[in-house]
Amino acid sequence: MDFMLSGAAACGACLFTNPLEVVKTRMQLQGELKTRGSYQVYYRNVFHAFYTIAKVDGLAGLQKGLAPGLVYQFLMNGVRLGSFAIIESSGHIHTEGRVSAVKTTLAGAVAGVVGAVMGSPVYLVKTHLQSQSTSSIAVGHQHKHQGMIHALAAIYRQHGILGLWRGSSAAIPRVSVGSAAQLSTFSSAKELVLDLQVFPKDSWFVALTAGMISSVVVVIAMTPFDVVSTRLYNQPVDHLGKGQLYKGFTDCFSRTLKKEGLMGLYKGLGASYFRIGPHTILSLFFWDELRKMYQRQQLR
Repeated sequence: MDFMLSGAAACGACLFTNPLEVVKTRMQLQGELKTRGSYQVYYRNVFHAFYTIAKVDGLAGLQKGLAPGLVYQFLMNGVRLGSFAIIESSGHIHTEGRVSAVKTTLAGAVAGVVGAVMGSPVYLVKTHLQSQSTSSIAVGHQHKHQGMIHALAAIYRQHGILGLWRGSSAAIPRVSVGSAAQLSTFSSAKELVLDLQVFPKDSWFVALTAGMISSVVVVIAMTPFDVVSTRLYNQPVDHLGKGQLYKGFTDCFSRTLKKEGLMGLYKGLGASYFRIGPHTILSLFFWDELRKMYQRQQLR
């Protein structure tokens, strides 16, 4: 039940934040491996990107990749948050009755790795679909998929089962770092809010406030890994399934840093916060509330 509740919470958040994921993906691919000023800027900022995509690709363009996005959230966060819930309820993240920062960070990272491996194939497809656009505003490599099932079948046909896990070398550090930052700060922030007695113990404001604090830490820690992950997943590959732009996580990280500078690794930071911030707040809030509802049902 922990896995089901966690997956449902993440899907609820995804419905609201998928357009921001489309914007974030486009901004992270814009000017890939090019120095500033040497490429055409189609998306000046988050709001301009929203306007441009809606104008050129239509409103439906802002919900590209929704199907794989929902499947990914259910798989990845179902496993990640579900695993963490089991670890938490078993008492493994506490030391002398208090939340341990080290234990929650390790538990969050381990849960994140498991979730990242499970969800990697649909994240690959989601990235491909969300980067697809009309040629006049296209950024990054343009894949020719017609939908989630078509994409999964085409990748499997061309590159076999391992081709579906291409890019997971970036997904694992991305999700483990993000998960460790998210769950450790959420648990600690929730405990702090309860200690300060700002809200009643069972108030939904406790989870909401903790989620808001956690979201800031997550975005700062996770964005460089997110940029690398997006680029590795979206790069074109040869007939053997090898990337034509990057050899792997380290190569992509170092080349982006060398060519675009530190800010290249923080491309789309505003879009990242507008997407990851609300998603963190909503998913953790839904997760906490659904778990409380389930626990109350069990006590009846």
